[in-house]
Amino acid sequence: MLIQNGVVHTMEGFVIENGFVAARDGKITAVGPMSALPVGADGPVIDAAGGHIVPGFVDAHCHLGMFGNGLGFEADDGNESTDPCTPHLRAIDAVNPLDRYFQEAREGGVTTVLTGPGSANPIAGQFAALKTDGRWVDEMILRAPVSMKFALGENPKSVYNERKEAPVTRMATAAIIRENLSKALEYMDKQSKAENDPDMDMPDFDAKLEALVGVLRGELPVHCHAHRADDIATAVRICREFGLRLVVVHGTEGHLISELLARENIPVITGPCLTDRCKPELMNQTIENPALLSRAGVKVAICTDHPETPIQYLPLCAAIAVRAGMDEEEALAAITINPAVIAGLEKRVGSLAVGKDADVVVTSRHPLDWKSRVEAVFIGGKQVK
Repeated sequence: MLIQNGVVHTMEGFVIENGFVAARDGKITAVGPMSALPVGADGPVIDAAGGHIVPGFVDAHCHLGMFGNGLGFEADDGNESTDPCTPHLRAIDAVNPLDRYFQEAREGGVTTVLTGPGSANPIAGQFAALKTDGRWVDEMILRAPVSMKFALGENPKSVYNERKEAPVTRMATAAIIRENLSKALEYMDKQSKAENDPDMDMPDFDAKLEALVGVLRGELPVHCHAHRADDIATAVRICREFGLRLVVVHGTEGHLISELLARENIPVITGPCLTDRCKPELMNQTIENPALLSRAGVKVAICTDHPETPIQYLPLCAAIAVRAGMDEEEALAAITINPAVIAGLEKRVGSLAVGKDADVVVTSRHPLDWKSRVEAVFIGGKQVK
């Protein structure tokens, strides 16, 4: 496969004004200016015709395949709102890859997503990183699990207040998280002692605690739903206490404490921006949030939180960030290389570099120009649009 005659945004620190991307067997084999074009390409040749060639877009936080398109309860599989602690739930057991939105994601240039449970529970479950092309979820997995979802703020309070169960306060939400992390530490300690002492029995298997072991070992980051600045602070506090790797999701009031987040080196997945202020904790929502965080030195990704914003509008969300003051290439990074790095997937996706997956998008204009059209999309070298 050869895509030529386009402005190549490598997301590796440089832009090639008139270049090409070549791939074979699903991997990128060459990227460069047209003057270095390989001779004798034996696969399909796509002429970008002066358009732009960019990495496939990466949505760092959504619920794609978890809430069915145009359906109600029957296809609502994003929130197990019967138990506030459900770390053992796996996104891959809920995702429907034949949902129409996967097609719309591909048509919009979104080739990789992090999808998983919603924010009803303080500990909600395991997210998965998936390619958006496929009929069998097991064949679409980049990494599963890729993160553990925690949630603070209004959502858990609202869900369990209706049930007249804990948590109905922010204190109880934090306490449930701490309690279960502490139980998992005790579980790990018993396992360790039993492994080293033949006279001791292993603790009974506990699916919830087992799922938290990787989190406590630092193998699995915590993606914590938090809008208000005080909820973000709680997320930082808990993760410090237990030595967890934190990524803030939404971070609606992140701009109010941007220098603190930068100091703590905590990435923020911002969004969705194409929504109203539908609840009190969104009162300080602003489209300037990604720009302000980025200028402060925070690593920023932009997400749709699909279906809150339909997933095909991910590049539009980045364009809105540019309109609000974010550097254009930094906004493009926020839907390509930054989410890949935040998710630990940068060796596979997020930029155009030799050896990476051939996930490539061709657009008629700069991808963040509102008049731009997605002309072609490739996932693993296979044309899907």
